[in-house]
Amino acid sequence: MKKYFTREIKIGLAGIAALLILIYGINFLKGIDIFKPTYHIYVKFQHVNGLAKSAPVYSDGFRVGIVRNMKYDFHDPGNVVVAVELDDDLLIPQGSCAELVTGLMGDVTMNLHLAEDRSQKHVPGDTIIGRMSEGMLDRANSLIPQVKQILPKLDTVLISLNTLLTNPNIAKTLNNVEQTTASLASTTKEINRIVNNDLQPLTNKLNILSDNFITISDNLKEIDYASTFSKIDTTLENVKILTNKLNSKDNSLGLLLNETELYDNLNATTENAASLLKDLQTNPKKYVHFSIFGSRKE
Repeated sequence: MKKYFTREIKIGLAGIAALLILIYGINFLKGIDIFKPTYHIYVKFQHVNGLAKSAPVYSDGFRVGIVRNMKYDFHDPGNVVVAVELDDDLLIPQGSCAELVTGLMGDVTMNLHLAEDRSQKHVPGDTIIGRMSEGMLDRANSLIPQVKQILPKLDTVLISLNTLLTNPNIAKTLNNVEQTTASLASTTKEINRIVNNDLQPLTNKLNILSDNFITISDNLKEIDYASTFSKIDTTLENVKILTNKLNSKDNSLGLLLNETELYDNLNATTENAASLLKDLQTNPKKYVHFSIFGSRKE
């Protein structure tokens, strides 16, 4: 037994085991499971855009394979054929395509877009069409010419801004703005004081006045305007009748106001009465005879 397991054989077996472990470890680091069954398909691109071997292949965001090899198609120039190793469980429907996507760090990955019609499948060794997708890096590169056009204008704006900021009038303006802000704060404080001290009592008085107007309005609503105006019309009619009678001569008061002869008679009568009273006061014995023993005959 010792004859077959010499030191050289043991070293050779250890070297083979180490080599197998190394191969498995490298494939494991690449994401390749050598014990899992797989199959190969080919994808034809016009430009691989930096795609590298061992790059992951995704479908709906899930890793389903790996790029195994790439070669230039000399029989059909302008195309690159990429060999893709896929999980044996993934069956690609006919009409599917592959797409290369460039990440922010410049890494390129492949995405499989599976067709919705799953009735017919590709078999191992078939070739599908590949296309390029504009990733975020590509979109950023497309913006570079626009950024280059903006940079001179931005530089001019920065120079103008720097000139503006170094202008001594800016400090004065800021000082004026600060003073204006302080004045506004003082004014706002005064307005708040007026609102709290003066407007509140005025508002209360206005509320009371409004309530009084409401009460007066309610009272006015209860007045019978039709009856009131009817009474006013009756009074005015009576005044009109009285005025007509005063202007007429068919009554005593009208005669008194309109007949001058009656006025003259009354005036004369009044004068005679006044004269009689005066004479009575002057010569009372002429009109009154009074004696205890009776009247004396002359």
